[in-house]
This record gives sequence, structure tokens and C-alpha cells, in this order.
Amino acid sequence: MADKTLVCKDCNSEFIFTEGEQEFYKEKGFENEPMRCPECRKARKTARRNSGRNYGGATGGSNGRSSGRRW
Repeated sequence: MADKTLVCKDCNSEFIFTEGEQEFYKEKGFENEPMRCPECRKARKTARRNSGRNYGGATGGSNGRSSGRRW
């Protein structure tokens, strides 16, 4: 397996999908190659983490009001 040059779908810059990364993807069972460069992947992950979504809990949304669930 040789290194591959891919193009990021967000910023259109080229990035290298190394042989080691390809092996890692194969070991994990990932079937698709990465579509974003490491910088855009990191930015996307950070944006999702900071999106303000409220997962779980008795309050249903970001307004802090009770969802009416009784636990």
C-alpha cells in the first residue's frame, strides 16, 4: 500500500492519506477513505462538540425547561 493524495471536500486542499492511516482504517473496518483533511476534521469535530446540543437529561432543549418526563 502506498501513500495516497486526496482532496478535502471542505477546503479543496490536497492531503496525504498515509500507508499507516490506511492500515488503521482497514483494521477498524472503515470502508471509505477520509473526505476531509486533518485540519478540517478537527475543526468539524470541535464545532460539533461546541454546538450547544443538550443530549439527555430531563430538559428537552436548550431553553432549560422540563420536558415533562418523570424518572
